[in-house]
Amino acid sequence: MPHASLPRLLSTLCEGELLAPAMETEIHVPVGLPAIRKFHVFVDEKDVTSGALKLIQELRPAWDMQRVNTKLFTDGTTNKLVGCYTEENPDDVVLVRVYGNKTELIVDRDNELKSFQVLHANGCAPRLYCSFQNGICYEFMQGDALGTQDVRDPVLLRLIAREMARIHAIHAHNGCIPKPNLWIKMRKYFSLVATEFTDQASNSRIQQEVPSQEVLEQEMTWMKEHLSQLGSPVVLCHNDLLCKNIIHNVKEGHVRFIDYEYSSYNYQAFDIGNHFNEFAGMSEPDYDLYPSRELQLDWLHTYLQAYKLFTKKGEEVTSQELETLFVQVNKFSLASHFFWGFWALIQAKYSSIDFDFLGYAVLRFNQYFKTKPAVMALEIPE
Repeated sequence: MPHASLPRLLSTLCEGELLAPAMETEIHVPVGLPAIRKFHVFVDEKDVTSGALKLIQELRPAWDMQRVNTKLFTDGTTNKLVGCYTEENPDDVVLVRVYGNKTELIVDRDNELKSFQVLHANGCAPRLYCSFQNGICYEFMQGDALGTQDVRDPVLLRLIAREMARIHAIHAHNGCIPKPNLWIKMRKYFSLVATEFTDQASNSRIQQEVPSQEVLEQEMTWMKEHLSQLGSPVVLCHNDLLCKNIIHNVKEGHVRFIDYEYSSYNYQAFDIGNHFNEFAGMSEPDYDLYPSRELQLDWLHTYLQAYKLFTKKGEEVTSQELETLFVQVNKFSLASHFFWGFWALIQAKYSSIDFDFLGYAVLRFNQYFKTKPAVMALEIPE
């Protein structure tokens, strides 16, 4: 019997579902990328700085430890982050990120490292120096983190749209057509919070302010059924493009995205719809800042042009393609509210970070129900 060619064999395996589902959703690191250094160091979340300096001794043995400066970043809602540098070389900043309590429940750390490697290999991410028992060290990216006004700026929004298209065009899989991670992840999050909905659960605020478990489950089933039929391509997504995760390098004239904890294969329209939701901001979200149809069409036109160019499908964008993406994106923005609503409920239970996660969850679920009727009235053009 003649040997089947490898691509054909792979596609047969994939179609026959003989490969574990995980293989179809996980990111595949191309052969030949350097292995990540691993250190058996555990950094105490309450004393990040001294743990960070231990790692710096390994990573930068030439540095005089008496002269190392540290800077604690306080914006994160998942992890603790500290930057280490010397006066002699202030541009060489090593970031040490310590994972937050129980975040392994919501973040696939293996997938995060793979995303980091793939994105760096494609010029979209900084260098990853090492991983340690409860965190990673990586290169600081020069530039300014954006705010809610910056993402609406006509010049910056086009840079962001092009950068997202560049990431979505990266081919980082093992021959199978990748499957979206969204429904698996959402289902996992839901099962983690389901215990908080029982009559015995101690959190009365969840009982009073969050929709019931039955309602959430119903909506999730409806969303999966409806959204997965919209024909949105499955691509490599960032999945968490809030303003602060976009770094603008004025000198170089480009933007780059940071923090790949939630990166995975997902629907193209989810990544964009999620970013549009983030126009509202994080600490005190204002959904009146959600981009208007006109602003969205400008963004989406730039995105489609770049995406077609990167995937070698020309660059002419038809009005039908534009309208289709507009509808897909706004429908998937509903799933983004749900995803982060569940995420915030889990964080409310475990996180040691000072943030009203429960209030944030309530806000996201409310926004879902508020926008659903108008969004569901949108129709993809024939």
